[in-house]
Amino acid sequence: MMSKELKQVLIPGPLIIGAGPSGLAVAACLKKRGVPSLILEKENCMASLWNLKTYDRLRLHLPKKFCELPYMKFPSEFPAYPTKQQFISYLEDYAKSFSIEPMFGQEVRWTKYDRSMRLWQVEAKESKFLCRWLIVATGENAEPVVPEIAGISNFGGRLLHTSIYKNGADFKGSKVLVVGCGNSGMEVSLDLCNSGAQVSLVVRDKLHVLPREIFGISTFALSMWLLKWFPVSLVDGLILLCSRMILGDTGQIGIKRPEFGPLHLKNATGKTPVLDVGAVAKIRSSEVKVVCGIRRFTAKGVEFVNGEVQEFDSVILATGYRSNVASWLKEGNFFSQKDGYPKNPFPNNWKGEDGAYSVGFTRRGLYGASIDAQRVAEDIARQWKSQMKHLHLDL
Repeated sequence: MMSKELKQVLIPGPLIIGAGPSGLAVAACLKKRGVPSLILEKENCMASLWNLKTYDRLRLHLPKKFCELPYMKFPSEFPAYPTKQQFISYLEDYAKSFSIEPMFGQEVRWTKYDRSMRLWQVEAKESKFLCRWLIVATGENAEPVVPEIAGISNFGGRLLHTSIYKNGADFKGSKVLVVGCGNSGMEVSLDLCNSGAQVSLVVRDKLHVLPREIFGISTFALSMWLLKWFPVSLVDGLILLCSRMILGDTGQIGIKRPEFGPLHLKNATGKTPVLDVGAVAKIRSSEVKVVCGIRRFTAKGVEFVNGEVQEFDSVILATGYRSNVASWLKEGNFFSQKDGYPKNPFPNNWKGEDGAYSVGFTRRGLYGASIDAQRVAEDIARQWKSQMKHLHLDL
Protein backbone atom coordinates (compact mmCIF):
# COMPACT_ATOMS: atom_id res chain seq x y z
CA MET A 1 0.00 0.00 0.00
CA MET A 2 1.33 3.44 -0.93
CA SER A 3 1.95 5.68 2.07
CA LYS A 4 0.17 9.02 2.08
CA GLU A 5 2.37 11.81 0.74
CA LEU A 6 3.18 14.33 3.44
CA LYS A 7 2.47 18.02 3.04
CA GLN A 8 5.68 20.04 3.19
CA VAL A 9 5.65 23.21 5.26
CA LEU A 10 8.50 25.73 5.19
CA ILE A 11 9.01 27.54 8.50
CA PRO A 12 10.75 30.91 8.09
CA GLY A 13 11.98 31.05 11.70
CA PRO A 14 13.03 28.43 14.25
CA LEU A 15 11.01 25.26 14.82
CA ILE A 16 10.70 24.35 18.50
CA ILE A 17 9.95 20.76 19.55
CA GLY A 18 8.04 20.68 22.84
CA ALA A 19 5.55 23.07 24.48
CA GLY A 20 6.71 22.68 28.06
CA PRO A 21 8.34 25.48 30.08
CA SER A 22 11.52 25.26 27.99
CA GLY A 23 9.73 25.58 24.66
CA LEU A 24 7.55 28.44 25.89
CA ALA A 25 10.57 30.26 27.34
CA VAL A 26 12.61 30.17 24.14
CA ALA A 27 9.56 31.14 22.03
CA ALA A 28 9.03 34.19 24.26
CA CYS A 29 12.72 35.15 24.11
CA LEU A 30 12.67 34.88 20.31
CA LYS A 31 9.51 37.00 20.09
CA LYS A 32 11.15 39.67 22.27
CA ARG A 33 13.89 39.85 19.64
CA GLY A 34 11.50 40.00 16.69
CA VAL A 35 12.03 36.40 15.54
CA PRO A 36 8.92 34.32 14.71
CA SER A 37 8.85 30.66 15.70
CA LEU A 38 6.58 27.62 15.71
CA ILE A 39 6.20 25.05 18.49
CA LEU A 40 5.24 21.43 17.78
CA GLU A 41 3.74 19.55 20.74
CA LYS A 42 2.78 15.87 20.67
CA GLU A 43 0.07 16.16 23.33
CA ASN A 44 -3.06 18.31 23.18
CA CYS A 45 -1.97 20.76 25.87
CA MET A 46 0.99 22.84 26.97
CA ALA A 47 3.23 21.58 29.77
CA SER A 48 1.94 18.03 29.30
CA LEU A 49 4.22 16.63 32.03
CA TRP A 50 2.65 18.97 34.58
CA ASN A 51 -0.87 18.64 33.22
CA LEU A 52 -1.01 14.89 32.62
CA LYS A 53 1.73 13.10 34.56
CA THR A 54 2.07 14.69 37.99
CA TYR A 55 0.43 13.94 41.34
CA ASP A 56 -2.06 16.31 42.93
CA ARG A 57 0.03 17.41 45.94
CA LEU A 58 3.01 18.47 43.83
CA ARG A 59 4.47 21.91 44.40
CA LEU A 60 7.56 23.58 43.01
CA HIS A 61 10.50 22.30 45.03
CA LEU A 62 12.32 25.63 44.84
CA PRO A 63 11.04 29.12 45.72
CA LYS A 64 9.14 30.75 42.88
CA LYS A 65 11.78 33.42 42.23
CA PHE A 66 14.15 30.66 41.05
CA CYS A 67 11.50 29.16 38.74
CA GLU A 68 10.37 32.21 36.77
CA LEU A 69 10.59 32.15 33.00
CA PRO A 70 12.17 35.14 31.23
CA TYR A 71 10.27 38.45 31.28
CA MET A 72 7.43 37.36 33.57
CA LYS A 73 7.29 37.02 37.35
CA PHE A 74 4.88 34.83 39.28
CA PRO A 75 1.82 36.63 40.67
CA SER A 76 2.62 38.23 44.02
CA GLU A 77 -0.30 36.43 45.66
CA PHE A 78 1.18 33.01 44.85
CA PRO A 79 2.90 31.32 47.81
CA ALA A 80 6.69 30.88 47.91
CA TYR A 81 6.23 27.31 46.60
CA PRO A 82 3.38 27.42 44.04
CA THR A 83 1.08 24.42 43.65
CA LYS A 84 0.89 22.31 40.55
CA GLN A 85 -2.24 24.11 39.34
CA GLN A 86 -0.78 27.54 40.07
CA PHE A 87 2.29 26.71 38.02
CA ILE A 88 0.15 25.47 35.13
CA SER A 89 -1.90 28.68 35.22
CA TYR A 90 1.35 30.68 35.23
CA LEU A 91 2.49 28.86 32.07
CA GLU A 92 -0.88 29.40 30.39
CA ASP A 93 -0.75 33.12 31.20
CA TYR A 94 2.85 33.20 29.97
CA ALA A 95 1.86 31.75 26.59
CA LYS A 96 -1.09 34.14 26.34
CA SER A 97 1.08 37.14 27.24
CA PHE A 98 3.51 36.39 24.39
CA SER A 99 0.81 35.15 21.96
CA ILE A 100 2.42 31.71 21.77
CA GLU A 101 0.15 29.21 20.03
CA PRO A 102 1.72 25.74 19.68
CA MET A 103 0.54 23.19 17.13
CA PHE A 104 -0.83 20.36 19.26
CA GLY A 105 -1.09 16.66 18.43
CA GLN A 106 2.14 16.83 16.42
CA GLU A 107 4.34 13.98 17.62
CA VAL A 108 7.69 14.12 15.85
CA ARG A 109 8.57 10.82 14.17
CA TRP A 110 12.05 11.78 13.03
CA THR A 111 14.25 14.79 12.39
CA LYS A 112 17.36 15.02 10.22
CA TYR A 113 19.47 17.67 8.54
CA ASP A 114 19.42 17.87 4.73
CA ARG A 115 22.83 19.21 3.69
CA SER A 116 21.79 19.77 0.07
CA MET A 117 18.98 22.14 1.11
CA ARG A 118 20.76 23.29 4.30
CA LEU A 119 17.50 22.79 6.14
CA TRP A 120 16.19 20.54 8.91
CA GLN A 121 13.44 18.09 7.96
CA VAL A 122 10.95 17.31 10.71
CA GLU A 123 8.29 14.68 10.08
CA ALA A 124 5.27 14.98 12.37
CA LYS A 125 1.81 13.47 11.86
CA GLU A 126 0.68 14.46 8.34
CA SER A 127 3.28 17.14 7.59
CA LYS A 128 6.97 17.45 6.95
CA PHE A 129 8.34 20.73 8.26
CA LEU A 130 11.44 22.37 6.83
CA CYS A 131 13.36 24.90 8.89
CA ARG A 132 16.72 26.65 9.13
CA TRP A 133 16.89 26.39 12.95
CA LEU A 134 15.79 23.46 15.10
CA ILE A 135 15.33 23.87 18.87
CA VAL A 136 14.98 20.70 20.93
CA ALA A 137 12.90 21.55 24.02
CA THR A 138 11.34 18.21 24.91
CA GLY A 139 13.22 18.22 28.21
CA GLU A 140 14.85 15.75 30.54
CA ASN A 141 11.55 14.13 31.55
CA ALA A 142 9.99 13.13 28.24
CA GLU A 143 9.07 9.54 29.09
CA PRO A 144 8.75 7.43 32.28
CA VAL A 145 11.52 5.04 33.24
CA VAL A 146 10.18 1.55 34.02
CA PRO A 147 13.03 -0.62 35.37
CA GLU A 148 13.51 -4.24 34.34
CA ILE A 149 13.18 -6.19 37.59
CA ALA A 150 13.03 -9.97 37.61
CA GLY A 151 9.47 -11.29 37.75
CA ILE A 152 7.80 -7.90 37.44
CA SER A 153 5.29 -9.25 34.91
CA ASN A 154 4.24 -11.95 37.43
CA PHE A 155 3.08 -9.48 40.06
CA GLY A 156 -0.69 -9.82 40.46
CA GLY A 157 -1.34 -6.58 42.31
CA ARG A 158 -1.63 -3.05 41.03
CA LEU A 159 1.56 -1.79 39.39
CA LEU A 160 1.90 1.81 38.23
CA HIS A 161 4.44 4.55 37.60
CA THR A 162 4.19 7.89 39.39
CA SER A 163 3.30 9.41 36.00
CA ILE A 164 -0.13 7.78 36.50
CA TYR A 165 -0.45 8.29 40.28
CA LYS A 166 -2.67 11.21 41.33
CA ASN A 167 -3.37 10.82 45.05
CA GLY A 168 -3.68 8.24 47.80
CA ALA A 169 -7.48 8.11 48.02
CA ASP A 170 -7.71 4.69 46.32
CA PHE A 171 -4.96 3.16 48.46
CA LYS A 172 -6.44 3.63 51.93
CA GLY A 173 -5.81 0.56 54.10
CA SER A 174 -3.72 -1.22 51.46
CA LYS A 175 -0.06 -2.27 51.59
CA VAL A 176 1.92 -0.20 49.10
CA LEU A 177 5.56 -0.46 48.08
CA VAL A 178 7.12 2.69 46.60
CA VAL A 179 10.19 1.95 44.49
CA GLY A 180 12.55 4.92 44.29
CA CYS A 181 13.48 7.52 46.89
CA GLY A 182 13.96 10.73 44.96
CA ASN A 183 11.71 13.74 45.48
CA SER A 184 8.76 11.97 43.84
CA GLY A 185 9.20 8.75 45.82
CA MET A 186 9.43 10.64 49.11
CA GLU A 187 6.41 12.82 48.37
CA VAL A 188 4.25 9.96 47.10
CA SER A 189 5.15 7.95 50.22
CA LEU A 190 4.09 10.90 52.38
CA ASP A 191 0.86 11.33 50.43
CA LEU A 192 0.01 7.62 50.70
CA CYS A 193 0.76 7.62 54.42
CA ASN A 194 -1.49 10.64 54.98
CA SER A 195 -4.22 8.80 53.05
CA GLY A 196 -4.13 5.79 55.37
CA ALA A 197 -2.00 3.36 53.36
CA GLN A 198 0.66 1.08 54.86
CA VAL A 199 3.77 2.30 53.05
CA SER A 200 7.19 0.77 52.48
CA LEU A 201 9.87 2.72 50.60
CA VAL A 202 12.72 1.09 48.70
CA VAL A 203 16.02 2.86 49.41
CA ARG A 204 18.66 1.10 47.38
CA ASP A 205 21.42 3.69 47.09
CA LYS A 206 22.97 6.37 49.25
CA LEU A 207 21.37 9.79 48.90
CA HIS A 208 21.23 13.24 50.41
CA VAL A 209 17.98 14.34 52.02
CA LEU A 210 17.96 18.02 53.01
CA PRO A 211 15.32 20.17 54.70
CA ARG A 212 13.48 22.35 52.20
CA GLU A 213 14.25 25.34 54.43
CA ILE A 214 16.94 26.10 57.01
CA PHE A 215 15.80 28.52 59.70
CA GLY A 216 13.06 29.85 57.42
CA ILE A 217 15.36 30.33 54.41
CA SER A 218 15.21 28.15 51.31
CA THR A 219 18.07 25.63 51.45
CA PHE A 220 18.66 26.21 47.74
CA ALA A 221 18.72 30.01 48.12
CA LEU A 222 21.02 29.77 51.14
CA SER A 223 23.38 27.47 49.22
CA MET A 224 23.51 29.84 46.24
CA TRP A 225 24.27 32.79 48.52
CA LEU A 226 27.01 30.94 50.43
CA LEU A 227 28.66 29.85 47.18
CA LYS A 228 29.33 33.49 46.37
CA TRP A 229 31.72 33.63 49.31
CA PHE A 230 32.88 30.12 50.11
CA PRO A 231 34.09 27.00 48.22
CA VAL A 232 31.71 24.11 47.51
CA SER A 233 33.32 21.85 50.12
CA LEU A 234 32.73 24.36 52.91
CA VAL A 235 29.15 25.11 51.83
CA ASP A 236 28.41 21.37 51.66
CA GLY A 237 29.72 20.98 55.20
CA LEU A 238 27.57 23.84 56.51
CA ILE A 239 24.43 22.59 54.76
CA LEU A 240 24.93 19.05 56.06
CA LEU A 241 25.53 20.32 59.59
CA CYS A 242 22.26 22.30 59.49
CA SER A 243 20.48 19.32 57.94
CA ARG A 244 21.59 17.05 60.78
CA MET A 245 20.33 19.61 63.32
CA ILE A 246 16.90 19.71 61.64
CA LEU A 247 16.39 16.18 60.31
CA GLY A 248 18.72 14.23 62.58
CA ASP A 249 21.06 11.49 61.42
CA THR A 250 19.30 10.00 58.38
CA GLY A 251 21.63 7.00 58.52
CA GLN A 252 19.73 5.85 61.63
CA ILE A 253 16.51 5.55 59.58
CA GLY A 254 18.08 3.65 56.69
CA ILE A 255 19.06 6.58 54.47
CA LYS A 256 22.83 6.70 54.26
CA ARG A 257 24.53 9.77 52.82
CA PRO A 258 27.10 9.60 49.98
CA GLU A 259 30.74 10.31 50.67
CA PHE A 260 30.59 13.57 48.72
CA GLY A 261 28.39 16.52 49.66
CA PRO A 262 25.11 17.40 47.90
CA LEU A 263 26.45 20.37 45.90
CA HIS A 264 29.59 18.48 44.88
CA LEU A 265 27.44 15.58 43.63
CA LYS A 266 25.05 17.92 41.82
CA ASN A 267 27.92 19.57 39.97
CA ALA A 268 29.67 16.28 39.19
CA THR A 269 26.75 14.03 38.28
CA GLY A 270 23.62 16.19 38.03
CA LYS A 271 22.00 14.18 40.83
CA THR A 272 19.66 16.43 42.79
CA PRO A 273 19.33 16.05 46.57
CA VAL A 274 15.89 15.32 47.99
CA LEU A 275 14.22 18.29 49.67
CA ASP A 276 12.14 16.96 52.55
CA VAL A 277 8.56 18.14 52.98
CA GLY A 278 7.58 15.73 55.77
CA ALA A 279 8.52 12.22 54.67
CA VAL A 280 11.52 11.96 57.01
CA ALA A 281 9.27 12.44 60.05
CA LYS A 282 7.00 9.63 58.80
CA ILE A 283 10.02 7.36 58.36
CA ARG A 284 11.31 8.23 61.82
CA SER A 285 7.93 7.36 63.36
CA SER A 286 7.85 4.07 61.34
CA GLU A 287 4.67 5.13 59.55
CA VAL A 288 6.75 4.75 56.38
CA LYS A 289 9.10 1.75 56.50
CA VAL A 290 12.44 1.85 54.69
CA VAL A 291 13.32 -1.42 52.92
CA CYS A 292 16.32 -2.51 50.84
CA GLY A 293 16.54 -3.21 47.12
CA ILE A 294 14.34 -5.71 45.26
CA ARG A 295 15.74 -9.03 44.07
CA ARG A 296 12.59 -10.13 42.25
CA PHE A 297 8.84 -9.81 42.15
CA THR A 298 6.53 -12.63 43.20
CA ALA A 299 2.86 -13.10 42.36
CA LYS A 300 1.82 -11.38 45.59
CA GLY A 301 4.75 -9.11 46.39
CA VAL A 302 8.52 -8.97 46.29
CA GLU A 303 11.64 -10.70 47.53
CA PHE A 304 14.24 -8.21 48.74
CA VAL A 305 18.00 -8.55 48.29
CA ASN A 306 18.35 -9.54 51.98
CA GLY A 307 16.11 -12.58 51.33
CA GLU A 308 13.01 -11.20 53.07
CA VAL A 309 9.71 -11.74 51.26
CA GLN A 310 6.72 -9.44 51.71
CA GLU A 311 3.27 -9.20 50.17
CA PHE A 312 1.92 -5.93 48.75
CA ASP A 313 -1.37 -4.88 47.24
CA SER A 314 0.21 -2.22 45.05
CA VAL A 315 3.63 -1.18 43.80
CA ILE A 316 4.30 2.38 42.67
CA LEU A 317 7.41 2.98 40.57
CA ALA A 318 8.92 6.36 41.48
CA THR A 319 11.75 5.61 39.08
CA GLY A 320 11.84 8.93 37.26
CA TYR A 321 11.91 9.97 33.64
CA ARG A 322 14.37 10.19 30.79
CA SER A 323 14.99 12.11 27.60
CA ASN A 324 13.71 10.52 24.39
CA VAL A 325 15.62 12.72 21.95
CA ALA A 326 17.85 9.89 20.72
CA SER A 327 14.79 8.02 19.40
CA TRP A 328 13.78 10.72 16.89
CA LEU A 329 16.73 13.09 16.29
CA LYS A 330 18.74 11.45 13.53
CA GLU A 331 22.02 13.20 14.29
CA GLY A 332 24.99 11.86 16.20
CA ASN A 333 27.11 14.86 17.15
CA PHE A 334 24.93 17.09 19.33
CA PHE A 335 22.95 14.66 21.51
CA SER A 336 24.23 11.45 23.06
CA GLN A 337 22.54 8.27 21.86
CA LYS A 338 23.10 6.80 25.32
CA ASP A 339 21.20 9.21 27.57
CA GLY A 340 19.53 11.69 25.22
CA TYR A 341 21.41 14.71 26.61
CA PRO A 342 23.68 17.13 24.74
CA LYS A 343 27.21 15.75 24.70
CA ASN A 344 28.67 19.01 25.97
CA PRO A 345 27.76 19.71 29.60
CA PHE A 346 26.34 22.98 30.94
CA PRO A 347 27.05 25.81 30.17
CA ASN A 348 28.05 24.66 26.65
CA ASN A 349 25.06 22.38 26.11
CA TRP A 350 22.76 24.73 24.20
CA LYS A 351 24.28 24.89 20.70
CA GLY A 352 25.02 22.16 18.19
CA GLU A 353 25.86 22.20 14.49
CA ASP A 354 23.83 23.24 11.42
CA GLY A 355 21.40 25.42 13.36
CA ALA A 356 20.51 22.86 16.06
CA TYR A 357 19.91 24.04 19.63
CA SER A 358 18.71 22.65 22.95
CA VAL A 359 16.78 24.22 25.83
CA GLY A 360 16.12 22.53 29.16
CA PHE A 361 18.85 19.88 29.29
CA THR A 362 21.05 21.52 31.93
CA ARG A 363 20.10 19.35 34.94
CA ARG A 364 19.40 22.69 36.60
CA GLY A 365 15.62 22.81 36.34
CA LEU A 366 13.65 25.86 35.27
CA TYR A 367 16.53 28.19 36.14
CA GLY A 368 18.80 26.37 33.68
CA ALA A 369 16.08 26.32 31.01
CA SER A 370 15.71 30.10 31.27
CA ILE A 371 19.46 30.56 30.80
CA ASP A 372 19.38 28.32 27.73
CA ALA A 373 16.37 30.15 26.28
CA GLN A 374 18.13 33.52 26.46
CA ARG A 375 21.35 32.23 24.90
CA VAL A 376 19.58 30.41 22.07
CA ALA A 377 17.33 33.38 21.25
CA GLU A 378 20.26 35.81 21.19
CA ASP A 379 22.26 33.55 18.87
CA ILE A 380 19.40 32.96 16.43
CA ALA A 381 18.35 36.64 16.51
CA ARG A 382 21.82 37.67 15.30
CA GLN A 383 21.54 35.28 12.36
CA TRP A 384 17.94 36.30 11.67
CA LYS A 385 18.80 40.01 11.48
CA SER A 386 21.75 39.28 9.21
CA GLN A 387 19.53 37.15 6.97
CA MET A 388 16.84 39.84 6.80
CA LYS A 389 19.48 42.50 6.05
CA HIS A 390 20.84 40.52 3.10
CA LEU A 391 17.29 39.84 1.89
CA HIS A 392 16.55 43.59 1.81
CA LEU A 393 19.84 44.27 0.01
CA ASP A 394 19.00 41.63 -2.62
CA LEU A 395 15.61 43.21 -3.20
